[in-house]
Amino acid sequence: MAPTPTIRLPLVRFLVVVLLGALAGACAAGQSGQKAAGSPRARKIVFVTGRPSHGYGTHEHYAGCVLLAGRLRENVPGIRTVVHRNGWPKDPAAFDGADAIVINCEGGGGHVVMKHLDQAGALLKKGVGLACLHYAVVVPKGPPGDLLKNWIGGYFETNWSVNPFWVAEFKHLPEHPIARGVRPFTIKDEWYYHMRFQPQMKGVAPILTAVPPDDTRRRKDGAYSGNPHVRARMGMPEHVAWAYERPGGGRGFGFTGLHWHWNLAHDGFRRILLNAIVWIAGAEVPPGGVPSKRPTLDELQTNLDSPQPKNWQPEPVRKMIEGFNR
Repeated sequence: MAPTPTIRLPLVRFLVVVLLGALAGACAAGQSGQKAAGSPRARKIVFVTGRPSHGYGTHEHYAGCVLLAGRLRENVPGIRTVVHRNGWPKDPAAFDGADAIVINCEGGGGHVVMKHLDQAGALLKKGVGLACLHYAVVVPKGPPGDLLKNWIGGYFETNWSVNPFWVAEFKHLPEHPIARGVRPFTIKDEWYYHMRFQPQMKGVAPILTAVPPDDTRRRKDGAYSGNPHVRARMGMPEHVAWAYERPGGGRGFGFTGLHWHWNLAHDGFRRILLNAIVWIAGAEVPPGGVPSKRPTLDELQTNLDSPQPKNWQPEPVRKMIEGFNR
């Protein structure tokens, strides 16, 4: 009978160490894989701002976008933002890897996208999201208007839409990611309304809806001021912010307010914008919406296009901001 082979103790210890090391490595790899799988994909958001136009604290394209971009970076993991000032970026590579584009600029024939419709269309065809804020929802009727309507679901059409200042009371918010964490609120702005939307509102989800005062419909006829179609809708609700899911993929958002830069100090107003930008980028909006620190008046006055007028009175604005979130 052959003798039983003997395994030396040092060899046993060596094999045990190797086995334990292999198991530890496998566990670490598994945990790393799970972490990577659960982490949100990084998103790039490109802000395009128009040139200075209106007076102090109004149509603050650059300052508004800088504030929103900063709040997104601070509060949404994986968000990367780039803000381009004074028009469409000259370098086509500016949009490389973009998940969403946010435009805040003058509208009509001077809209920043007017000379770049083909480039913008090619980007959106790839699924890039697009948000247009305030005057940026206005482009000339015809091919440009049809394009913007197909990109974000609706647009301001001259001699159809109107641009009055009024106090909008948003009594109900929809069940939509953009409305997460936003309670009903009331705020005055230059809320454009009676947009030219997609037929039967197909793919369009209203986000902010209110009934304008009758006097906003009684203005004389004009490209922006009034028309019989608007007057026929006395007492009817109008959509002033909306979301859109394009049939070929990609998302759009239109927001007609933001004439006054100071309105970004309103928590609901600001959260709608932050939620919408996250949503058009294809990212998940947090259950309670995007949290963000309320800007002070001093912060709101940074990056403004014009110097502060000598006769400017801060107290009325400060009191308005204090009353926003009571």
